[in-house]
Amino acid sequence: MKSYVIFDLDGTLLNTIEDLGHAVNYALRSTGHPEHSIPAYQAMVGNGVRRLIERALPPEARSTTEVDRILGFFREYYDEHCCDFTKPYPGIPELLADLTARGLNLAVTSNKYQAAVTKIINHYFPDAAWRAVLGNVEGVPRKPDPSIVFAALNACPTPKAQVLYVGDSGVDMETARRACVESVGVTWGFRPPSELRNAYADHVITDPDEIVTIILE
Repeated sequence: MKSYVIFDLDGTLLNTIEDLGHAVNYALRSTGHPEHSIPAYQAMVGNGVRRLIERALPPEARSTTEVDRILGFFREYYDEHCCDFTKPYPGIPELLADLTARGLNLAVTSNKYQAAVTKIINHYFPDAAWRAVLGNVEGVPRKPDPSIVFAALNACPTPKAQVLYVGDSGVDMETARRACVESVGVTWGFRPPSELRNAYADHVITDPDEIVTIILE
């Protein structure tokens, strides 16, 4: 049985793509670059905001200086609008309430910057049994490096055999593999099931209720 469930955020707990897309488009528009359709951003997310901006820019504009400039506009917009259109996936609020009622410990580990992760979790899921709410901070490598999972384990020491990592991308499955914890890939997020299987997900699920079954095995 598992006692600690570590979740990815974007594409796993919350559909954040519309707010992310509007924020990047605002930053691109403000700096004279072409914008993208909101659905196009599903293929760009997963490795943090800086990488998202790099992918959104034309190849010839991806200098460090330009990315830094655009990142400033992105954060200006996203800090104020990160909860405009974002919403939990169906069944996620009920899942978190169920896991909390069962006495499980929960964590979030995201490649999104820390201030946004904190604001979003406090807004949507303030009553869940969080032991760690972790975003990207300067000096700590992004997933798939497992450092953020180790930080979650430091916050709530748990044998790895009792840990479950839940995410929606190959990056998440690779993170779990490098951290030596069991992984669950969810198909309702931003990536196709084939990516999860190709990244050696231990489980691939289509409904949040399946997480409870895995936990109780």
